Amino acid sequence: MNTHWPTASLDPVRRLRVMAAGLNAAMYAEAHLDLPLADIWAIAEDLEGELPYLVPTIRDFRCRPTGTDRFPADASGPLGHAARFDVVLQPGWCLMQTRQIVGGMAAVEEGDGCRFAVLGALRRPGSASLQKALRPLGRTRGHLMIERAAQRALIRRGRATT
Repeated sequence: MNTHWPTASLDPVRRLRVMAAGLNAAMYAEAHLDLPLADIWAIAEDLEGELPYLVPTIRDFRCRPTGTDRFPADASGPLGHAARFDVVLQPGWCLMQTRQIVGGMAAVEEGDGCRFAVLGALRRPGSASLQKALRPLGRTRGHLMIERAAQRALIRRGRATT
């Protein structure tokens, strides 16, 4: 009997998809973008500069670099709420968590473009039914976030279509 499991690792988008399922995420969306991975990831990894454009509930996001791929960040919203996030930022992978919420972005090359995914979930016990009820809105919000990221990438390239 073979007792060894395959050790193939999941790419960042598949990993985020698995996390979304495990967290019963209220928001998960992914899409193919006709943009190079480097262009879309330049938006995703610029948390301080771009996250407020991508997520309407974030007014300001301040990272406190540690010299590693893990660091704290402080977010504030337009209504005065604030949160401290633990962030993991690696090529193609971003995971931001507090004790209450999880957010993430992932991207991989796909054909002539890339596949980009976003995640938003609550980390509260018993939140599965609430998150399930919020999924239709979450899916819409997730696709809007993806569209905003693509628009921001086009703006950086100087070819936005207003």
